[in-house]
Amino acid sequence: MFTGIIQKVEKMKIKNNQIIIPNIFENVSLGESIAINGVCLTVENIINNELYFSIGEETYSRTNLRYYNNKFVNLERALRVSDLLGGHIVSGHVDGTIKFLNIIKSHNTYWMKFKMPYEKWAVIEKGSITLNGISLTIARKDVDSFNVQVIDHTFKNTNLQYLKSSDLVNYEIDIFAKYVKNIVSK
Repeated sequence: MFTGIIQKVEKMKIKNNQIIIPNIFENVSLGESIAINGVCLTVENIINNELYFSIGEETYSRTNLRYYNNKFVNLERALRVSDLLGGHIVSGHVDGTIKFLNIIKSHNTYWMKFKMPYEKWAVIEKGSITLNGISLTIARKDVDSFNVQVIDHTFKNTNLQYLKSSDLVNYEIDIFAKYVKNIVSK
């Protein structure tokens, strides 16, 4: 589990169906989970201060990682029992990708607009959504899009600052919304 509070932003490489990132964390262990752009991956090897992760077919086809060779990705280590839960509960099981539409800066706020995901029922104002691993609150909802309000700190300390119109962003619907939907639909 993760919180959606990004700890580092680093460039990622893809080589031989493996993702490679610099080992910028202390005491990383083989088998540890690290979210890369919100995707929970397992550390499979540590070589020359780099972390190696395999990327399975489902992950490759459902996420934006295949487009991020030599680009900046958001990184977060798995939640420990003693950690603060500053964002919301994030599983690292990405639901898919959506398009980033545009950004408008207003004073100390970045209004970022995204295409509505397939799971429209889960996008509610003041509800949570994870975008590229970042825990965000949905500020506005339209028929085919939604906005999040991003503060300066989040914008400058995540890869949101590098997004261009039509870039694909990983999204994860709030886990509690999924469980409620499952119970109600039965």
